[in-house]
Amino acid sequence: MSQLIDPFARPITYLRVSVTDRCDLRCVYCMAEDMTFLPKPEILTLEELDRLCGAFIDSGVRKLRITGGEPLVRRHVLSLFASLGARLGHGLDELTLTTNGTQLARHAEALARAGVRRVNVSLDTLNPERFTRLTRWGRIAQVLTGIFAARDAGLAVKINAVALRGENEDEIDDLVAWCGRHGFDLCLIETMPMGDIGPARADQYLPLSLVRARLGRRWTLDESGYRTGGPARYVTVRETGRRLGFITPMTHNFCEDCNRVRLTVTGTLYMCLGQDDSADLRTPLRRGEDLHAAIAEAISRKPKGHDFIVGRSAVTRHMSVTGG
Repeated sequence: MSQLIDPFARPITYLRVSVTDRCDLRCVYCMAEDMTFLPKPEILTLEELDRLCGAFIDSGVRKLRITGGEPLVRRHVLSLFASLGARLGHGLDELTLTTNGTQLARHAEALARAGVRRVNVSLDTLNPERFTRLTRWGRIAQVLTGIFAARDAGLAVKINAVALRGENEDEIDDLVAWCGRHGFDLCLIETMPMGDIGPARADQYLPLSLVRARLGRRWTLDESGYRTGGPARYVTVRETGRRLGFITPMTHNFCEDCNRVRLTVTGTLYMCLGQDDSADLRTPLRRGEDLHAAIAEAISRKPKGHDFIVGRSAVTRHMSVTGG
């Protein structure tokens, strides 16, 4: 098996794959309420996505995370999970999923059968009214049912919460306690300046350095060397025994050991979440050209880091286009 090495000697072993730009929610920090979605001819088929993922695995990628939009709204997406799951132990070490949880009750057992062992579920609040406001039309009961269905199917659940000033900052202690009570890890994320979503970014931005200081008044946060391959830095909450992660693209650049690239459902590869440079893999895929060479060329252009700045969009595309 070959290995992908970027210009800064970082091995690229982690691919995040968006299987759709569509979602059944419209979270205020992720999408505009009136989104325009991609036309069908631009979208890769599930078979094409499978072939591209196979080329990345052949090139040294060991971990795949399936994202969206909301990946579970794509028709027949479980067939892709089954196909990729067959590669576990044959070049692929881990197959995971990021989801908003709305469809998990239907699919949790099938995901487990396909080889998924961990899921990340986006949940920014436990308050039903606030949940509907932040997602614009979601219902929290549906998501909670999905979360517990995933747990009952044997999947490890991590809750992802975007810290939003004036929205959920008064609830983060409650999220830590709730996750501890139910056996879930929690990861807090700073909002990132991607796309035009309406509300002012500076108004939403809540630095996690401040959040961590506040949490320290109630909880004992023990340093941890635990890593999942992503950008989160973890502590263990002594009182609950659960892990608490912090993803800090704004207050602490996490680029120095970046091992990740992102593939969109159009076959566009973004070498950095916060940069616009990209590579078209759909064309060589559909022409039957050498995908391994195209992937290697793209990785040779991976930048050192992103350019996120509070109050200014670093890139014009929405997070849902790149993959959450």
